[in-house]
This record gives sequence, C-alpha cells and structure tokens, in this order.
Amino acid sequence: MRDLKHLIYFENLLQEANNDLVKQAKSEGKLALGYTCYFMPEVLLDLPGCFSVRLRAPRCTSPDMATYYMSGRTCHYGRSLMERALEGGFNFLDAQLATETCTVTCRFQEHLRQKHLDSVDDMQIIQNDHFQCEFTDVPFKKNENSIQHYQEQLQAHVLDFLHNNYGVDTSDDAILKSIEAHNEVCRLINEIGDYRKLDNPTITGYEFAVITLVSMACPKYLIIDKLRETAEELKTREPDSKPQYRCKVVLTGSENDDPDFTKLIESCGALVVCDRYCYGAAEARIPIEIREGESPLRAIARHYLLTSQCTRFMEQAEMRSRKQRIADLAKEYHADGIIVASNKFCEYWSYERVIDTIVLHRDFGYPVCSIEKEYINSASGQLRTRFQAFVESVEIKKLQEGK
Repeated sequence: MRDLKHLIYFENLLQEANNDLVKQAKSEGKLALGYTCYFMPEVLLDLPGCFSVRLRAPRCTSPDMATYYMSGRTCHYGRSLMERALEGGFNFLDAQLATETCTVTCRFQEHLRQKHLDSVDDMQIIQNDHFQCEFTDVPFKKNENSIQHYQEQLQAHVLDFLHNNYGVDTSDDAILKSIEAHNEVCRLINEIGDYRKLDNPTITGYEFAVITLVSMACPKYLIIDKLRETAEELKTREPDSKPQYRCKVVLTGSENDDPDFTKLIESCGALVVCDRYCYGAAEARIPIEIREGESPLRAIARHYLLTSQCTRFMEQAEMRSRKQRIADLAKEYHADGIIVASNKFCEYWSYERVIDTIVLHRDFGYPVCSIEKEYINSASGQLRTRFQAFVESVEIKKLQEGK
C-alpha cells in the first residue's frame, strides 16, 4: 500500500511528550494538562484555553533514577514516567490531573505533587512554578450512586480546580463545545479504524496505533485537519494485491502506548485489526452521548464510568462482560486469534491476563497468546519467537477447520 501522507509527521510527534504541537499550543497561551488514565475525561481537559496530553515516556528503557524512588517491583510504565519527569521532560505541564486508579501511576503522580512540609526539603520535580497536581477518586462499581459520586468528584477536582486556579471557563456551554470537538475526533478515528474490518484491510495496526496516539498526545485543534485528510485519503487507498499478513488478531491488555510493539507483532505475520487496551481506541474513541434531561457533566461521568473495561472492576458480572467484549470485537473485526499483553508487575492485569488466556479459548474458541512485557520492549527477539509460534498455531487451526 502507498504510504499515508502524514504518517512520518505523526511518528515524529510521538518522539517526545513536549512535541512541536504542544510547544505551539503553549506559545499561544494555552494550559497543558497532563493525565494518565481513561478515568480522567480528556474532554474536560480540552475546555477553552486548555489542551490535554496523555502522558507517555517514549524511548525510556532504563528508569534507574525512578527505581530509587519507586522500587524495581513496580510497573515499568509508572517508573518510566517518573524517569522522564526527573529528566525534565514534563516541565511544560501546567497541571497533572490524576486519578486514584492504577496504583503505580498514583505513586508517580504523588511524587509530582508538592508536599510543602516543614520537616523535610520538598523536591520540585516539575520545574514550573504554576504547576499543581490534583487527584480525583473513581468508584469501583458501576451504579447510580457511583455515577453521582464520580460526577461530584469531577466537579470538585477537575472543573472547580481549573476554574479557581486558572480561570478556565467550566460552564455547561463550554463543556458542550468540548464534547462536540471530542466527538468529531472520535468520529474520524472510528472512520479510519473501520477500514480494519475489511477482508483485506487498507490500514495496518501500526498505522492506526500511531494515529490514535497522536489524537491523545497532541492538542486536538492542531491535529484535527490532518486527521480529516487521513480519513479522506483512506477512501481511495488500495490494499496490497497479495496480503502481507497470515492471520488477523485482536491486541488486548494493559497500558500500551508503544506502536513499535504492534509493528513487532505485524512483522511476524499477524495483522492487528483491533486494540482493546489502555491508550487504544476501542474505549477512548466512543462518542459521548447526552441523554434527554442530562447535564453535560452527568453525561460525561456516566459515559466514562459505564464504557470503561478497566480490570479494577472486580464484580463477576463485570469480569464476564470484559471477556464477552473482547470476543465481540474479535468477531466484529474478523480476527483469527487474540493476543493478551500485560506489563510486568501490573497489579490488575497480572490476574486478568491469566483468566483471559483460559476463558477466551475455552468459552469462545479463540487461540490466545499470553505475553508479559516491559513498557519498552528490549527483548524483542524473545517476543518475536513467541509471536511467530502463535501465528503458526493459528494457521494450523485454520487449516484443520478448512478455512
């Protein structure tokens, strides 16, 4: 297939958190608001005068300094973020909007927060005198009381925090405009992603991962035109006459913001046609619907709580629902198998991955490849061997079934 016009530009934007578009938005006087979790609604961080940045630590392979503060038995993702912060990579942030969700990112964000204690010298990691870190509590259940609690938390720790400290317009009209802009990004990403459902897809999993990440790591108003051009370009993009893959897979699991991990899978012959993981589009790019009689904030609280597939929800019905969701995506995208990947020392996914490996094969009949990985994969040779063996097993299954 011919190269996508903006792919190299998108790839370059993902090399640093403080990329060219972030610098441009900052030069225009806008507030850079960092976050790490789906439960911090990016739509509220894109209010007038602000832009959201979902934090990443590209190319961080040895978080030695962060390990001193966080220990070597914590998730590499949280340590990598801490390492990048210690290096000065997040000094552009005006605030970090944190959530009480993933344990290790909580520890990372607690280090960012100024303690102002008399007993010890306070370490100012973010070299920005206006920087603040605010935490939002997120419920562990999905019911009416949980939605109400979540809404109150978002009001107090996001809207009131932004208005009182930075003078941000947090009116219903401002939120409605932000929802409209957010839904436009979702529409474009979903339109682009739908080409992965074709018998012979006209976009690779790697390309889609790059495009999705750009929409989270850059100010949306500065990237939207190129997303529109890419969606238009794909309408006439012709697939390869002979497919360059041997099977199709759904990639699911924990935090993953490394497109090269998807590229590694695809280099082994498995086309990634759907991604259901943190930083993926399967949840993050579902448009927000405002129901009759709902306030914009209520709609946002309901949307993010009920659409989440996070493994922190431990009820049996929720656990079964997550397995069904992955199986439904595999069917919708015509996948032949499923790859479940978790980060080493991930508290929630260390359990979920094991259960998925058993249930998705036993109850839904999909071949499953179970991988535990680091945030940035230095052991690519070992992973390549695993993926190649999995692709061969999927091919054998298809031959046995006469497909």
